[in-house]
Amino acid sequence: MLMMEAEGFISHGMELQAVESKLTVTGVRAAVDSGVSRVKLQNEEGSRLPHLLHFVEAEVSSSPEKKAVLGNKMTVGASGEFVCCVTPSPTKGSSQINKMFGTVVVGVGIAGLARIRDLMNPMPSSPSEHLKLFGFVSRRSFGNINEAKQISLEDALRSKEIHAAFISTENRSHEETIRMFLEAGKHVLVEYPMALSAKAAHELWEMAEQKDKVLHVEHIELLTEEYKQLKKEVSGKDLVKGTLHFTGSVLDESKTGFPAFSGIARLTWLIDLFGDLTVTSATREKQKDKSYSRMTVHFQTANKKPLTWIEERGPGMRREKKINFCFTSGCLENFPQAPRSAVGLFMQDQNLFAKKLLGQVSKEELAAEKWRILRCLDLAEVIQQHCEQPEKIYS
Repeated sequence: MLMMEAEGFISHGMELQAVESKLTVTGVRAAVDSGVSRVKLQNEEGSRLPHLLHFVEAEVSSSPEKKAVLGNKMTVGASGEFVCCVTPSPTKGSSQINKMFGTVVVGVGIAGLARIRDLMNPMPSSPSEHLKLFGFVSRRSFGNINEAKQISLEDALRSKEIHAAFISTENRSHEETIRMFLEAGKHVLVEYPMALSAKAAHELWEMAEQKDKVLHVEHIELLTEEYKQLKKEVSGKDLVKGTLHFTGSVLDESKTGFPAFSGIARLTWLIDLFGDLTVTSATREKQKDKSYSRMTVHFQTANKKPLTWIEERGPGMRREKKINFCFTSGCLENFPQAPRSAVGLFMQDQNLFAKKLLGQVSKEELAAEKWRILRCLDLAEVIQQHCEQPEKIYS
């Protein structure tokens, strides 16, 4: 068995298996996709070097972006492992290859703490190595967190050493915080949703483009292995009808916003899986005395096929997603099994942001992402409008 590891970290659960003299793996490709530029292969079965070299070269060339090339010949390390270098091919942003970007994390909840951790411990040989954490901003007084120092918002906005802000605050403050950092000439990474109104989102995106700054909206739900496997399963099939049902604990809507915005990750799944959608109806049931809420949205695809999204929250409700997607070839009621990811979701997202800063993401990819994010926010607002319409009373 050949165990793959990237320089500096072990990709748990990724194994290269010999099957009828052919090696098959997702590990090398996953490492390339995640921005890893040095791949180490430990030989435990004495596989022939030319065979392995050819295999790695094939895996690299078949990566989705097709922007990686095999740099050095594979060599044998001191402990008997095979080592090969995978380096990005020249891109438009290659002039920035040695550039460092100073960063600040704004907000230190669960996501903010994860951002601090990943910025202080970037994946070796990944785009994240071009990010340097200068500190964090919080309303609360912490002093230092894991050697990261607390700085004021004013200092973060003024500092010429800080080029980008990671915004991990409550949803309701995203819009104002994004606007402040863009006006200060900083790039921005923000947790979803970027704003609680479609109009604000469009304005912020336009501001970022006018100032030639990267505005990156985190959507780690698209980076999970569970979702990647689901997308493969759905790809190429003709939808007949489908339902996505989410349950979770109670949220404070004064901080998180209307459920169509706070739950926009589910809407993003549906748009990414089935293309553009039209809202045909949306209703919401609320039981304030029980802190219970259920939003039901009916969509139609471009091919006039029905889709339903249910967002349900209440005390003690388990965080869970259920699917029922029916195609002409049959129904999918359970998520396909997915391998454990070697790279954390926030680290994957951080690598993508760094690639944008370095100019290593194509215009086509950026345009598609912009359309998806803004379209989902447009739909979220339409859903809210439907749900908040007063009931018609007939005499």
